[in-house]
Amino acid sequence: MDLKLLTEINAVVGHEQEMRRTLLSVLKEKGLAPVIDRMGNIIVEKKGKKPDAKRIMVAGHFDEVGLIVVSATEDGFLRVIPAGAIDPRVLISKRVLVGDDKLPGVIGAMAIHLQSASDRERVLGFNDIYVDIGAKDRKEAESKAPKGTYIAFDTPCVEFGEGLIAAKALDDRVGTFNLLRLLDDEYENTLIAAFTSKEEAGCVGAKGAAFAQDPDMGIVLEGTSANDLGMTPEVLRCCELGKGVAVSFMDNSTIGNRGLFKKTLEIAKAEGVHHQVKHYVAGMNDAGEIERARGGIPTIVLSVPCRYIHSPSSVCKLTDVDDQLALTKAMLNNC
Repeated sequence: MDLKLLTEINAVVGHEQEMRRTLLSVLKEKGLAPVIDRMGNIIVEKKGKKPDAKRIMVAGHFDEVGLIVVSATEDGFLRVIPAGAIDPRVLISKRVLVGDDKLPGVIGAMAIHLQSASDRERVLGFNDIYVDIGAKDRKEAESKAPKGTYIAFDTPCVEFGEGLIAAKALDDRVGTFNLLRLLDDEYENTLIAAFTSKEEAGCVGAKGAAFAQDPDMGIVLEGTSANDLGMTPEVLRCCELGKGVAVSFMDNSTIGNRGLFKKTLEIAKAEGVHHQVKHYVAGMNDAGEIERARGGIPTIVLSVPCRYIHSPSSVCKLTDVDDQLALTKAMLNNC
């Protein structure tokens, strides 16, 4: 399965069934024996070749950010809240797919022509936007999209520039994609591939997976904020597209194991894998929950830099995706 197809599947956090079904099908076609745990994670184990093989859990979450319906107006417009962290400023006029029937919709707000000067100076919040599904009144809107209905972004994946792609859900379909590719090979250490659920709702899935599997070490495959736009001061650039996989020493949920951080950089250098150190602390991911599981699990985060993350259209460079895979393979063989 390619990255384009993975990004175009809808799996808003808490409503991940379509992606889960797809992954199970792909994994079984590979001749593997995936297991679904109580948290909705998918776990696959491949034994290592060494007699004293470490059990290394490599985690990548398959959920994505989106919206949830909370009510409808008398005129038939849907009121929504975010599922996951989303800046409402990036949403206006974007197309969406509503519910399991994938009803087409458009995110709207008051037209700029009708806004006052004070309106234009105010940042729109979720109370100021709505989703238009063409319903004529509240009754029709609620019949088509009752409270609790999930809404996903309607964004096809496209290639552009020199090896760039734009798509929704690159956080973390890049990690999901590389987990699938990892399972095509054998390694010195045992690979516990954990396709985790509900990362965007507080890393819920990873917490259960790490406790149940109790690995010797954790590797988290993520998509992370790049913030490498030309007008951004260099000190605020988390990492940059095209400079390789980003290795984190800390984020807002954890300070990484120092020995594992150093070992990761040594392996990357020895194997000739393009890499960079993420040099601005932002965001959080499954690593925080994995590290704190049971008696503690040394964990490192390997990220693909993504522009415009948690939006309907994020951007990454395919060589960085390949570098994430290459470094993970090297660690499975050399840790």
